[in-house]
Amino acid sequence: MKILRNRAFRWILLMLGLSAIIALTGMNVLSLYDLRDRMVESEEERRIDQLDEINDTIRNQILEPLRGLYRIELEPIESSLQQTGQLPENIQDVLTRSSKSPFFNSIYFTPENVDPCNPDNSIYRFDPENQQITPTNDFPDLVCDGVGLARTKTKIQLNDFNYRWNNNFEFDTHRSLNIGLINLSESRMIGYITLTLNEDYIVNEVLPPILTNYFGKSEETGIVVWVRDWTNNRVLATNDTNIEYDRNLRDHVMGFSGSGFFDNWSLNLAFLDAPVTNAYNETLIKNLIVLGVAVLFLLGALIFMFVTAQRERHLAQRQASFLANVTHELKTPLAVMQAAGENISDGRVTEPKRLKQYGEHIYNESIRLRSMIEKLLDVARVDSGQNMIKAAPYSIHNLMNKFLNENREYIENKGFEVKFKSSAEDALCMIDSDSFETIVHNLTENAIKYSKDEKCIEYQISSNKDNVFFSISDHGMGIPKKEQKNIFKKFYRVDDSDSKSTKIKGHGLGLSIVRNMVSLNGGKIEVKSSSGKGTTFIVRFPKLNKDDVSKEQLQNIQTGSSPTENLNKHTKYVG
Repeated sequence: MKILRNRAFRWILLMLGLSAIIALTGMNVLSLYDLRDRMVESEEERRIDQLDEINDTIRNQILEPLRGLYRIELEPIESSLQQTGQLPENIQDVLTRSSKSPFFNSIYFTPENVDPCNPDNSIYRFDPENQQITPTNDFPDLVCDGVGLARTKTKIQLNDFNYRWNNNFEFDTHRSLNIGLINLSESRMIGYITLTLNEDYIVNEVLPPILTNYFGKSEETGIVVWVRDWTNNRVLATNDTNIEYDRNLRDHVMGFSGSGFFDNWSLNLAFLDAPVTNAYNETLIKNLIVLGVAVLFLLGALIFMFVTAQRERHLAQRQASFLANVTHELKTPLAVMQAAGENISDGRVTEPKRLKQYGEHIYNESIRLRSMIEKLLDVARVDSGQNMIKAAPYSIHNLMNKFLNENREYIENKGFEVKFKSSAEDALCMIDSDSFETIVHNLTENAIKYSKDEKCIEYQISSNKDNVFFSISDHGMGIPKKEQKNIFKKFYRVDDSDSKSTKIKGHGLGLSIVRNMVSLNGGKIEVKSSSGKGTTFIVRFPKLNKDDVSKEQLQNIQTGSSPTENLNKHTKYVG
C-alpha cells in the first residue's frame, strides 16, 4: 500500500511539474507576443504622431511672417487710410515680411465697409517693391470667398464676450489665408487681409522633402505617405513615387487641422513591411526559440529525473528481491550440507552406500554454493571495475570442444541432447579462456532452465573475414520481443505470465555477467528469440590474423596447453 501511495505521489508531482512548465511557457509566450504587439503598436503610434508634426510644421511655416500681429494696435488703421491712403507702418512691416514668404503669391486688404464680391468695388493690393498698398479692381474671386469666410467667423468670435484677440485667422482650404482685423475697444471689424497661397510651391517644394525627412524611403522604413486632394481625387505628394495610392493599402488617414487649414487635403499613411516591425518579429522568434529550447531542456530534465527515479525504484525492488532469493538459496545448500554432516558425525550413517550418497549430497551442494558465490563475486568485480582479463590467442573451436568435453555428461544428465557444429576450426581470437568458459556456462545454464518440452542445445561456430562467431540455441520458452532490450540488465528477469518464467529460480545476473565478459574481451552479443520457439544467443569476437601469432603459440593452441606463459606481449588487463 505504501509503494502504491509513493507511486501515485510521484505521478502527481510529475503532472503538477508538467502543468506548471506548460502554464509558465504559455504565459511567457503570450507575454512575448504582447510585448511585440505593444512595441509594434508604439512604433505605429509614433509614426502617426509624426503626421501631426508635419501638419504643425507646415502651418507654423505659413504663419511665421504674421507672428506678433496680436501685439499691434489696429485702431489707427482707419484714420491712417483716410489721411494717407496707406496702412500704419507697423502693419506695412508685417505685410512686407509676408510678401517675402514663398508661401504667398499676393496680399490684399479689404476695409470692412467694402464688399469684394461686388465687381464694381475696389480693394487694396500690397506692392512689395514700393512696400505700400494701392487700390485695385483686378483681384481674384478667392478674395471674395476668403473675406466672406473671415467676416462670418470673426463676427461669431466677437459674439463671445471672452474673446480678447485683435485678429482672427481663417484658411480658405489651400487657396488663401484670411485675417480679420478687430477694433477691440469698440468690438467691431476694421478690415481683412487676404494672402493667396502658392499651391505649386507647397505641393512641389514643401511637402516632398518634409515627407522624406520624416518617413524616408519606403524600402528603408516600410512606410509610405501620400498627401491627397480628396475633392479632386489626386495625389499631391508622397515619399515614394514608385508606389501608387491604394485605398485598401492605407492604414491611417488624417486631415490637416485648424481653422480650415487645407481642408480638402488629407495625409494617408500605409505600413508596408517596416524593418522595425521585422526586427521586433525576429526578436520575438529568437526569444521563442530560446524559450522553447529552455522548456525542452527543463521538460527533459524533469522527465529524466522521473524516469531515473522510477528505474531506481525498480532496481531497488529487484535488489531487494535478489537479496531475498540469494539468502534463501544460500541457506538451502547449507541446510542440506549441515543435515548430511550432522548425520555422519552422529554416527547415524554407517553403511558405505549411504555414506557415499551423503558425500555426494555434500559435494553437489558445495558445488552449487560455490557457483552462486562465484557469480556474486563476478558481479562485484564488474561493479568495482576490478575485473582482470588475460587475453591470449585461442581457437574458439578448441575452447568450445574443451567445455563440452567437461560438461557434456552434466548437460545430458539434465535430459538434453547436445549438438555441436563448427566450420572455423582454425580461426583464432584474442580472448580470456576463463571469460569464455563463464560466458558459455551461463548461456548453457539459461538454455537448461528455460527449456521444458524439447530439450536440445545446439552449439555452432563460424567465421568471416573479420569476426569469429559462436551461438548457443535452445528450443525453450523464448523471450518476448518487448523484453529483449532489458535482459542484459542486472537483476532483470522476464516477467511473462504465459511462460511463468518468474517461477524459475534465478537472480537476473547471468546475462548481465555474460554481456560484461563479452564486452571486456572486445566482442559483442545479440539475441534472436520469439515466445515459444526458443532462443539463440550469438557472440562475436574480432578475428586474429595467424601472421601475428608465433609458431610456439600455434603449437600451444594445437596441443591445447595454456598459451599464457609466453604471451606477455599479447596479454591485456582490463580493470
